[in-house]
Amino acid sequence: MELDADSAVRSAAQDAAGLVAAMPRLVLEARRIAASVYHGLHGRRRAGSGENFWQYRRFVDGEPSTRVDWRRSARDDHLYVREREWEAAHTVWIWPDLSASMVFASPLVWETKRDRALVVAFALAELLVKGGERVGIPGVMRPSASRAIVEKMAEALVHAPSLPQSLPPAFAPSPLAEVLMLGDLWSPTPEVVASINSLSASGAHGHVVQVCDPAEETFPFSGRIEFRDPESGTALTIGRAETVREEYVARVAHHRAAIRHEAERHGWTFIVHRTDRPASELLLALHARMSGGVPLAMLTPAGKENVA
Repeated sequence: MELDADSAVRSAAQDAAGLVAAMPRLVLEARRIAASVYHGLHGRRRAGSGENFWQYRRFVDGEPSTRVDWRRSARDDHLYVREREWEAAHTVWIWPDLSASMVFASPLVWETKRDRALVVAFALAELLVKGGERVGIPGVMRPSASRAIVEKMAEALVHAPSLPQSLPPAFAPSPLAEVLMLGDLWSPTPEVVASINSLSASGAHGHVVQVCDPAEETFPFSGRIEFRDPESGTALTIGRAETVREEYVARVAHHRAAIRHEAERHGWTFIVHRTDRPASELLLALHARMSGGVPLAMLTPAGKENVA
């Protein structure tokens, strides 16, 4: 069953109106969370052309010999390069999925996936700008280092011609840039994989976060239920929902495994975040990964999801 054109237009208009109404609350919540985690965080340190020493690393074949630190190299049998701290403004592209499927919250939580994605996106942007970074939204807002970055992002999203699609638009981020995808990632697996492959083609680093409702993980349904795709309008009625739970969980695991494989193949990271967990957990996890901290994969038991 498909939604007719008028119903689709009304649904999109309702989602847009809901976004506008919720934005002031989301901005305040983002600032509160950013402020709560700001103290104790250190600025991001990256290799580049700054004047402060950062670290030594092994010399790589093909690099100019002038980069070798001969004093350090003389201590053992290897050649080393003295890397300096990256001090120029760095660009982070943040993509919050605001498609129709994100406007969902089961009785298990009080916040929609869309609201959680926006709060984390705004709070992270606040922290990044305080650290000297620039933040942009692909196809929506040019990179900015404004102190009012949260308000600028909110205004850009509210005044976008239409609600953004599920996945980021095709663009070529700088090799020095970072890309953050925040969404439920329920698009077909090949589409998600293709998006990661396209965005990483320039050499940019990236982080993929699947924001999901706990009901989408545990499938706590039973009896006769009609499920409806909020984006296509397609409906599926199941007589005994509990009989498909095992297959559903297996398909979700397969979908995530494919996304993780593609992300890690390009040196990107993948995190699963449930909306019944505090937004601050995800914010801290992302900041740690962007700061070159210990990868969450090293803190997660083998065979388990990286959950924040």
